[in-house]
Amino acid sequence: MISSAEEFVKLRDSDVREEYWRAAHETASIEVWLDVIKKYPGYKEWVVLNKTVPLEILEILVNDDNPNVRHAVAMKKKVSIELLIKLAQDPEPCVRQRVAYNSKTPKSVLEILSKDPVVIVSQKAIERLNALKYNSSDHGQ
Repeated sequence: MISSAEEFVKLRDSDVREEYWRAAHETASIEVWLDVIKKYPGYKEWVVLNKTVPLEILEILVNDDNPNVRHAVAMKKKVSIELLIKLAQDPEPCVRQRVAYNSKTPKSVLEILSKDPVVIVSQKAIERLNALKYNSSDHGQ
């Protein structure tokens, strides 16, 4: 378990593969994650990319000023439907596109994104909707 913000940063910056892996896969308490966010704002994306980061932390970082952080939140599988809905309205097209890519994004949100004025967003949403239609059909059987 990662026990401090400083330990997380040290592990993340390490050239030792096992240490770097720990930064991406080991758990930490909510307090440690909050401490990383506060003391080391440049590491917010890495907090999101940790495989065990709790939903409570994603709920904070979904409002981050940095679109790269919001983009990282949008690609998490553990993100809630409520956060995906919020991110689907993000001012940054790259964040909305990432929502369209997320396999957890519900059909209703994909339908909204399919009308997005930015082609890379609407195109991906339409692809996902078409795939959902195809996968739910009986394929001619």
